[in-house]
Amino acid sequence: MAKKDRKELVIIGAGPGGYAAAFHAADLGIKVTLIDPEVNPGGVCLYRGCIPSKALLHLAKTKEEAMHASKWGMKFEEPKIDIKKVASWKEKVVKKLTEGLGQLSKARNIEYIQGKAKFTGENELEVTDNKGKTSGLSFEKVIIATGSSAVGLPELEIDHEKIWDATDALELKEIPKKMLVVGGGYIGLELGSVYAALGTKVSIAEMTSGFLPGTDRDLVKIFEKNEPFKNVFFETKVEKVKITKKGVKVSLKGKKEEQSKKYDCVLVAVGRKPNTQNLGLKELGVSANEKGFLEVDDKRRTKLEHVFAIGDITGEPMLAHKASHEGRIAAEVIAGKKGAAYDPKVIPAIVFTNPELAWCGLTEEEAKEKEKNVKVVKFPWSASGRAVAIGENTGLTKLLIDKETEVILGGAVAGKNAGSLIPEIALAIEMGSTASDLSLTIHPHPTLSETIMESAELFYGGATHYKKS
Repeated sequence: MAKKDRKELVIIGAGPGGYAAAFHAADLGIKVTLIDPEVNPGGVCLYRGCIPSKALLHLAKTKEEAMHASKWGMKFEEPKIDIKKVASWKEKVVKKLTEGLGQLSKARNIEYIQGKAKFTGENELEVTDNKGKTSGLSFEKVIIATGSSAVGLPELEIDHEKIWDATDALELKEIPKKMLVVGGGYIGLELGSVYAALGTKVSIAEMTSGFLPGTDRDLVKIFEKNEPFKNVFFETKVEKVKITKKGVKVSLKGKKEEQSKKYDCVLVAVGRKPNTQNLGLKELGVSANEKGFLEVDDKRRTKLEHVFAIGDITGEPMLAHKASHEGRIAAEVIAGKKGAAYDPKVIPAIVFTNPELAWCGLTEEEAKEKEKNVKVVKFPWSASGRAVAIGENTGLTKLLIDKETEVILGGAVAGKNAGSLIPEIALAIEMGSTASDLSLTIHPHPTLSETIMESAELFYGGATHYKKS
């Protein structure tokens, strides 16, 4: 093992949290060493998650819109799918973005080490490169940003051939004729939608009573109007599987019956777990809680003064934008910036299906549980000129508003580009805006953003383009 080299700040993991922390810390004058197994920064999000999946979802939506256009008098032939070309395009997107991050890292004079790291002491690391060579280094401060990985099931051992995880699905090795997706959360719905658009007959098995557990049902119902799946099995568990040469035989146990189905492959999409294993946390002197997460304060600091943790390993929600924000906060704390602390009022969540679903702040379910004195206002997109003009009139925009103070506490959007609309509601909540603030802000016409303004108008009675009967 080579002689240990002391570093000012080491960041383990170069995903959206790790590289955001590294870039910001470097901009603040800190000498940064960034460690990750990939050739460039990006993490699971860019290489095997957010970016490739959204690229494919864009393709799926393009096909769906083209097919839908026949209702308006513009008919297209059924598109031919060149799976190799699709995979190549997806890889070009990933390559362009990750190489761009590599260039940004070099431009900031960040030392980038390709390898895996584990702690050997409170201020020491062992780094193993991709060829198995190990070296040691010591550090003054460290940020742990190792992210998360897919959760498996005891009865569904992932073999990457017939039983897939999300990474396998994104490789696009083949377009199966029939696929079962286990899990009706956002990963299952997004990847299931992609394969359905590519021509696969996709079925979903979900243990709970509906898609997206924990999400307000009015949003889910809008997705269900357009959901592309052949069969959906709610309150259903996969009891056992048998892999054959021709595919996978699956036993599904529902509330009332048990049935056997055959599929070409099964995609397991039941959630993610924090990557806190094999890090040498015991040697560091930090331990994970019962759920596997590292506990941190509002500075993103663990119980050790010089050890920080950000992103998926610190708890829900496991979202890239949360990790990036935490990374910037940790960098500012390390740089000695006064007042730096992690204190968001809301963290927006988006499901990139067609239509998109997005929400932030207080949900209707939470409002009922907490007995909050709120008024829920909902503006249907059937009353939006822009939505009707683009064939998106099944959408919905809603706000949860405190009845006494009129302050916006939560909001949601279901429909085209919902993910681009939700930030306005998030900003309104962060700024402590009232319904009046939103209703008096002139929104451009005709746009989908007007649905936010008119939702706020509904708090006071009727909106310009909608009057609830």
